[in-house]
Amino acid sequence: MQPFTNQFMSKRIAFIAPYPFSQAPSQRFRFEQYIDALRDHGFEVNEYAFLDDKGWATLYKEGSTLTKAMAMLRSFFRRFLLLFKLSGIDYVFIHREASMIGPPIFEWIIAKILRKKYIYDFDDAIWLPNYSETNAKFHKLKAYGKVKKIIKWADQVVVGNDHLKKYALQFNSNVQIIPTTIDLKHTHTITTAHTNPVVIGWTGTHTTVKYLDQIVPVLQKLENDYTFEFRVISNQAPEFELKSLNFVPWNKSTEIEDLAKINIGIMPMEDSKWSRGKCGFKGLQYMALEIPAIMSPVGVNTEIVKDGENGFLCDTPNEWEQTLRKLIEDIPLRKEIGARGKQTVIERYSVAANTVNYLNLFKS
Repeated sequence: MQPFTNQFMSKRIAFIAPYPFSQAPSQRFRFEQYIDALRDHGFEVNEYAFLDDKGWATLYKEGSTLTKAMAMLRSFFRRFLLLFKLSGIDYVFIHREASMIGPPIFEWIIAKILRKKYIYDFDDAIWLPNYSETNAKFHKLKAYGKVKKIIKWADQVVVGNDHLKKYALQFNSNVQIIPTTIDLKHTHTITTAHTNPVVIGWTGTHTTVKYLDQIVPVLQKLENDYTFEFRVISNQAPEFELKSLNFVPWNKSTEIEDLAKINIGIMPMEDSKWSRGKCGFKGLQYMALEIPAIMSPVGVNTEIVKDGENGFLCDTPNEWEQTLRKLIEDIPLRKEIGARGKQTVIERYSVAANTVNYLNLFKS
């Protein structure tokens, strides 16, 4: 791919996404961290979230049905007004979906009525049902079948891994992979300190904490032989019978510092259609901070990690136990694997390594 040049300066880009900007991980690490680079190359960037801050704050709260309904009405009204602003836009970039519920009305209007070519980006198997228990009774409103239509109408499709690419190619021939990336210059700028007692850690949302169920018995067994902290960084406290458990509420302002206190990072997953679409970002965050990562051999994880070289791939409880024992006892090994993991991020999964490919999306 040819390097990006400045010949397309002074063009306007509209980023259309579900959530308020700088809030959701999928947006922050898929496209938001490239916005400064786009502006540096002369683009005018406009950002349009579906939900406002108030709607985002109530989305995963129990109840609040009327408040959520009002947030959706406000969101649809803003999307309707946005259509009148797109006439002067040179590039439309849609992340995941233009509206969080309902059919792809806005994508259809953008492509078929306004005749705008758009770039479509997604980083999960979002054509499959996946929802929080909080909003389970409304999940059919998400209209999962719309994804293939949005792909079909797109001028370009950008995905996070090969599994997603294979799905998208069924409906559009212009599909490329740009992995979910780490910004080593502005965010992930520190590294863990490999000291004892060791801190084993996991970060994620309440919707993915279920993956830790398979690891809890292993940790309970290890507690009989070692003193360690099991740090869980999330938006909700888990309920595990572990004396080593230390819950740390996720906080954007301290996110990296909280992660860097982990000495061994774990990413257990189930082997499912949904999991195979994940982009391994949790593991990449660990690796960027020189934290040795232990990941389930599911989907893109097997591309990111070479077992025993830059991280570990563990499937059975015995494999998880033996690998954790090895890393708990061997600080030099933790440092060695951590350093190799960071090098992998630098070469393949950093913002710097992918900026040219990202800018080239807006060449024509």
